[in-house]
Amino acid sequence: MGLRKLIQSWPAVRQLGHDHLGLGAAAQSPRSAALEPRTATADRVVPSVCPYCAVGCGQRVFVQGGAVTQIEGDPDSPISRGRLCPKGAASLSLVTNPGRARTVRYRPPHGLEWRDLDLATAMDMIADRVLATRAATWQAPLRRTMGIGSLGGATLDNEENYLIKKLFAALGIVQIENQARI
Repeated sequence: MGLRKLIQSWPAVRQLGHDHLGLGAAAQSPRSAALEPRTATADRVVPSVCPYCAVGCGQRVFVQGGAVTQIEGDPDSPISRGRLCPKGAASLSLVTNPGRARTVRYRPPHGLEWRDLDLATAMDMIADRVLATRAATWQAPLRRTMGIGSLGGATLDNEENYLIKKLFAALGIVQIENQARI
């Protein structure tokens, strides 16, 4: 490549020549011109809601071959109007991260190792412990237990929080809070 061609290939020189605002060819290299967005090859786009907080920002989930390839803000969402915070923008890693836990993990008291449990066994263990703690700490005159509390996550929507509150109130649990409000 000659010196003249080399100098003309520099973005600053291209910008001075014919693209004074740097919005077109001056800002684009041959490599970047050949790139295409990950969303261009998606089979379908699924509307969703960001799971990180109680705001409920709209997301567009791009799926190709049954796998999530990209997650972006939904411009049609009246809440977020296509914008996502850094956590929402990084939510693709919730699905694609190879370190994501995909099984129930349990470490027994005084145990040194974690082991996998099937979901039915884990749910039975939780139910047994809730019932035993409720029975041991039940305050009959007040019809409540102070031995159990709940701190819900911000990823729960209003309907899920409503159902959790109703379930725990029916069990006599009064210490119920949600992280989205703290």
